[in-house]
Amino acid sequence: MARVKKSLSEAVSKEIKSKFDLNSFKDKKGLKQNVKFKEQTWIPLSQAFQDVTSIPGIPQGHIVLLRGHSDTGKTTALLEAATSAQKRGVLPVFIITEMKWNWEHAKQMGLQFNEVIDEKTGEVVNFEGEFIYADRETIHSIEDVAGFILDLMDEQKRGNLPYDLLFLWDSIGSVPCELSIKSNKNNNEWNAGAMSTQFGNSVNQRITLSRKESSAFTNTLVCINKVWTAKAESPMGKPKLMNKGGFAMWFDSTFVVTFGNISNAGTSKIKAIKDGKQVEFAKRVNLQIDKNHINGVTTRGKIVMTPHGFINDDEKELKNYKNENAQAWKDILGGTDFQIVEEEQAYNDIATYTDEPQ
Repeated sequence: MARVKKSLSEAVSKEIKSKFDLNSFKDKKGLKQNVKFKEQTWIPLSQAFQDVTSIPGIPQGHIVLLRGHSDTGKTTALLEAATSAQKRGVLPVFIITEMKWNWEHAKQMGLQFNEVIDEKTGEVVNFEGEFIYADRETIHSIEDVAGFILDLMDEQKRGNLPYDLLFLWDSIGSVPCELSIKSNKNNNEWNAGAMSTQFGNSVNQRITLSRKESSAFTNTLVCINKVWTAKAESPMGKPKLMNKGGFAMWFDSTFVVTFGNISNAGTSKIKAIKDGKQVEFAKRVNLQIDKNHINGVTTRGKIVMTPHGFINDDEKELKNYKNENAQAWKDILGGTDFQIVEEEQAYNDIATYTDEPQ
């Protein structure tokens, strides 16, 4: 008897489905939208980065994190992305809240811009070009960063900013939320909450949706994420590398590059030395892809960062770089007959914490 009822039920269900038009249902509910995503494109980074990681560069339409301890190559990667974007007609949008920006370094890396000269004094008073720049003069909080990004995407949607945008934020963890500012207390939980609300629930969704075929432009968000080292949870455990500002951006990111080690910077200095004078012209650094939801490739290796970008960690490339810059170093060292010296990798442990430091 039970089998008869089941067969009857199946027959009725099949009959109903045969007369049902799913496309008409989608139309009535407003669900018949374009679900196709654009073919994946990349903003290429240096050949050295590509050789070490087997990744072309920065994936467009995604949230990308560059994280690591101080002076490990994060800004080098960010500037490589910016210069490459300019060459492809993608507009770099710099959001500089850590205030370590250096226009001379940006120029060395190949960023294109013009000097604005005061006609009376002959002094450089500003820089202009194919970029947008904002810093702590106008951006004071996490909410300001999010509002700035959303406003530019709104202008883009209105047709007032006809570019694909590459947002470059340096850095998460360098600016508090509005509640922390008003209370005069830099509360890490409040800051993490603001990151989750402002980015996880808003900005990041807009960035991701720009990958769809229905979007006229493709926008990308690259963030340098400051880090701290958490103490091991047990005597046999290991310290962990933690992101400042919480993990909202980690969860939403599809591509994460970590520079250096967990408990130390993991870099070694390469110098040109003559008669007691020296020029530190490069650093060897560990690099690894920690997260990759684009093509699944995760790699690790060593790379050499210079004031002009990344080069491969091999003797030939170091020699070529030395020869190309020998004349520039001559003025500092008093000659070109200098020695190249590499320091041992620095393993001085960075302080560890139970909770995120203020």
